[in-house]
Amino acid sequence: MAVQGFDSIIVCKAGRGLLLALVVLAAALMGGCASIANKAADRLGSSLTAGIANHDDPDTVAAGLPAYLILIDGFIAEDPENAGLLLAGAKLYSSYSGAFVADSARRRRLADRGFDYARRGVCARDPEFCAVLADGDFARFERFVGDRRQDEIETLYVLASSWASWLQADTGDWARIADLPRIEHALDRVWRSDPHYDHGNVLAYLGVLDCLRPESLGGKPERGRDRLEQAYEDSKQQNLMPKVLQAEFCARLLFDQPLHDAAIQVVLKAPANSPGLTLSNVIAKRRAAELMESGKDYF
Repeated sequence: MAVQGFDSIIVCKAGRGLLLALVVLAAALMGGCASIANKAADRLGSSLTAGIANHDDPDTVAAGLPAYLILIDGFIAEDPENAGLLLAGAKLYSSYSGAFVADSARRRRLADRGFDYARRGVCARDPEFCAVLADGDFARFERFVGDRRQDEIETLYVLASSWASWLQADTGDWARIADLPRIEHALDRVWRSDPHYDHGNVLAYLGVLDCLRPESLGGKPERGRDRLEQAYEDSKQQNLMPKVLQAEFCARLLFDQPLHDAAIQVVLKAPANSPGLTLSNVIAKRRAAELMESGKDYF
């Protein structure tokens, strides 16, 4: 999403720490020890997230991440029921497709893989949830998601964010749009468990989903505008991506040039460096500059 513009950017940690994590993971997989493999997969996911989040050069990250996509594909092929690996793959593919891929066909293909890994990861970790996803009963899905424990929220967020990225990769596909209520409900459950989860990005996902369609087609762009503003405030004004998304998705849908330009100016004037958000903010500032230029012809 965004992250597209707006996915939390999933990142990797350069140097010996990452190499050690990969060696441990590979050894665990080859040795067939499931518990060690799961722990190593979780550590790998954490290292990937922590390492690049503070990188200030998106082009370097974009050039380096495909190697890790292929690497995790290989690990999953060796251990296709490993929930930790599948969920790590979901985060990587969904974030990479949203943040760095411009070609629509390629973006859809990579987002599809990310969502597939997310569903498989959920099924490997929780067969009951897997059955709920498969049966198509929204009322059952709604009850089940509402009953998730706090320690299950992270898995739910990986599924929901990958699902949102899958939807946004092709918003013209009405079969994908039909999943919107489920995505929104899953994200809402995460947000209610912790309004500040992932630097406010949960509410940013919800805001963008509100602004994917005009009100005449069931969208809620004014609520989306407000949600994105709240997401920015929830991050203590450190996460710049919600303001970019507010301009790109909501202000343009509402044809509100003052909101559009004001949001962009906030991003352009703000510093990018912020713990855990530097890369995302650099991308946000780059996108804001592009929106300012294209806005001259849009409005």
